[in-house]
Amino acid sequence: MAERRADCSWKRHISDQLKLRDRVQRHTFEEIVQQYNRLLEKSDLQAVLTERYQIEKYDVQRGHEASSLDASRSDSLHQEMSQMRIRHQEELTELHKKRGELAQTVIELNNQIQQKDREIQSNEARMLEYQQQIASLEGDCRDLRNSLQELEMANQTLKDEYDALQITFSALEEKLRKTSEDNQELVSRWMAEKALEANRLNAENEKDTRRRQAKLQKDLADAAKEPLPIEQDDDIEVLAEDGGKGAGETSPNRPISRTASRKTSQQPQGGLLDSISNIFGRRRSANSFGTSPETTEPPSGGCAEVRVPTTALHVFEAHDGEVNTVRFSPGSRLLATGGMDRRVKLWEVVAGRCEAKGALTGSNAGITSIDFDSAGSYLLAASNDFASRIWTMDDYRLRHTLTGHSGKVLSARFLLDNARIVSGSYDRTLKLWDLRSKVCMKTVFAGSSCNDIVCTEQCVMSGHFDKKVRFWDIRAESIVREMELLGRVTSLDLNHDRSELLTCSRDDVLKIIDLRSNAIRQTFSAQGFKCGADWTRVTFSPDGSYVAGGSADGALYVWNVLTGKLDRTLDRNHSSAINSVSWSPSGTYVASVEKGSRAILWSDM
Repeated sequence: MAERRADCSWKRHISDQLKLRDRVQRHTFEEIVQQYNRLLEKSDLQAVLTERYQIEKYDVQRGHEASSLDASRSDSLHQEMSQMRIRHQEELTELHKKRGELAQTVIELNNQIQQKDREIQSNEARMLEYQQQIASLEGDCRDLRNSLQELEMANQTLKDEYDALQITFSALEEKLRKTSEDNQELVSRWMAEKALEANRLNAENEKDTRRRQAKLQKDLADAAKEPLPIEQDDDIEVLAEDGGKGAGETSPNRPISRTASRKTSQQPQGGLLDSISNIFGRRRSANSFGTSPETTEPPSGGCAEVRVPTTALHVFEAHDGEVNTVRFSPGSRLLATGGMDRRVKLWEVVAGRCEAKGALTGSNAGITSIDFDSAGSYLLAASNDFASRIWTMDDYRLRHTLTGHSGKVLSARFLLDNARIVSGSYDRTLKLWDLRSKVCMKTVFAGSSCNDIVCTEQCVMSGHFDKKVRFWDIRAESIVREMELLGRVTSLDLNHDRSELLTCSRDDVLKIIDLRSNAIRQTFSAQGFKCGADWTRVTFSPDGSYVAGGSADGALYVWNVLTGKLDRTLDRNHSSAINSVSWSPSGTYVASVEKGSRAILWSDM
């Protein structure tokens, strides 16, 4: 059907083109046709006249023969006929000339017609080709229209689904906002309740302490008032102990001896009261920030020898879930671990084993960082509930909760004066806290999430998600300088004299930065070592001669700082990526924790 329509269409097109050519070229050939028709008429007229003249000639000849009288008349007629013949001959010549011109014109026009016919044939061939192309394009157009309709239908379906999802998303977002507000309100109320509960517990403990002290003082006072039977031998002993008289002095009478005995018996009781008062006074002093020789853990001095770990002394389950951080106390006697179970657990290191000593509670989310003050009296922990907390180590009581960040607190450290701490958060800020007033003194916007912090006397160094290590002046609240590494910074650590900074980044490289020259002094890497998380912690040895770090494959790597080479790899005990490593200040032990629930104590024993 389509082919028949195509045949009719091109025939009709040719007919229209011929009619158009006839209308265009008719005016050009019309004059030629008229001249040609006139020429034919004149030719016919000449033939008729010639025939008539021949007849008249024959008649004249016959008449001339018949009659001589008509000779003159015949001559005149002959002359007239000669003139007419000449005139006709001239007209005939002119007509032949015009006929030749017209014939030439007809030839030229025929040539033009033939050329036009060839052009028409060429155009018809091209028209046929174009029609085929048009048919093919029309088919493609139909296919594209069908595809377009299908795409429009699919687009409309997707648009409807998108609108529905957008509505659902808006509803869920509003629900999330309300839930977040409710959660924030509940957390605030919970924190307030816990603070009130902590205050009540502290008040009750203080009351109980005072009550026990008063009762003890009363009991001691009552005991001191009771008369004691004193014999003569006792009097002699008391006088001899008193030392107030010579050996050959006469003994006093009995009342005097009784009075001296009572005074002598009261003196130790008074000393006992003083000792008990000192005990309670020491407990009271532990409730305020300051160090006491009786309650603080004696910090270890410079280690005599650093032991490079070779053996897993104790492998134990530290937490219910992932263990994020580990830290030795300044005296190397206690090991603290923090995990996603919201607890800080304390372990006593005894003869190469870790024995559970207690747990610090109060956090509402996983623990991300642990730090001790320089005396080991207080423990600072950062957590994912946007807060940092401080516990006292003698009674494991929560003393302070520092809130103010709007994101996870990923690191918190004591400053060297132990009266201030600095915290870094996922909300891209650093905060300086005064522990005496329990308020935030300064907030500095860092521009990127802070993963770890270390401190010197007047400088805070922070490692960030944007691959930069920033150096802050505490007094000026400004960046002194910054250094960009090749990967996200996960960990920072200082050596024993705080002159070198150890960094770990997600490009699986550890670097030592000389803080005096602000230059990279040493770079450590190893085949197989891979940083497992944005909070993977590495550590210096106490004397700064080794660095240790855990890999994503569960292996512990130890590098020699002097040679810059890998010293050893311990890879048989952890079953998942190592999150944190800590070297004891005594240099004897290394502790590592993993994404599983396991912790390992290492040494060369």
